Amino acid sequence: MSYSIFMHCIVFFFLFSSSIFADPVPDFIEALNSAPVATSTPANDPDGWLLAHVDAETTGLVPGYHEMIDVGIIMTDLEGNELDRLFLRIMPNHPDRAQPGAVAVNGFSVGRWNELGFNTQMQAVSKLVDFHHRVARNKHVLFVGYNAWFDISFLDHLFRDQGSSWRALYHYFVLDLPSMAWSLGIKDLAGQEMASKLGIEQETTNPLEHTGITGAESNVGAYRALLRIKDENSNLGKM
Repeated sequence: MSYSIFMHCIVFFFLFSSSIFADPVPDFIEALNSAPVATSTPANDPDGWLLAHVDAETTGLVPGYHEMIDVGIIMTDLEGNELDRLFLRIMPNHPDRAQPGAVAVNGFSVGRWNELGFNTQMQAVSKLVDFHHRVARNKHVLFVGYNAWFDISFLDHLFRDQGSSWRALYHYFVLDLPSMAWSLGIKDLAGQEMASKLGIEQETTNPLEHTGITGAESNVGAYRALLRIKDENSNLGKM
């Protein structure tokens, strides 16, 4: 065998073996690749879009290590009119990782969740998907949150762990309420101060009542108030 043929055989072997032993593509990446592509925008097709106002409670601040323990979703049109809502309590796989600061906010404990009733993470993802398709049907949906990256990061890990992707439900652009408020000159970041500035009811701080759905309700109230302020400012500019 000539040296040239030998080297070609070596190259072919490495290419062939690398294709065989390459890491498989994770299921959540496959799900991401099949996520729907928006064919319009909220600007040119407002009736073809909805908003999902989402708030998640968690066992801590680190997505991928800490986990969601409940989630609330209120689906609205672009004007903030409610269409439907969903609340799910979720048992984390690692409840021992719950931080005292998080528990002080959301009242999580394994015993309390057993008493109140909960979903497994697999059940939660299934119910989130079912709710989305039932309400949104063939419309595009934007994710809306207060400090939205936090909620979307935890939702991302919840879906990843089930071999799925949140992008199967929501557009990759997300709306962040403090960022929207900032553009109107309201630079308060904490939810209580923001609510006071917007003239809306503050979300409860009682850990036995503070949930993802109370957060989603607060988010919808903030969104409506921000739209109202924008409209008032626009009307003043026309005078």
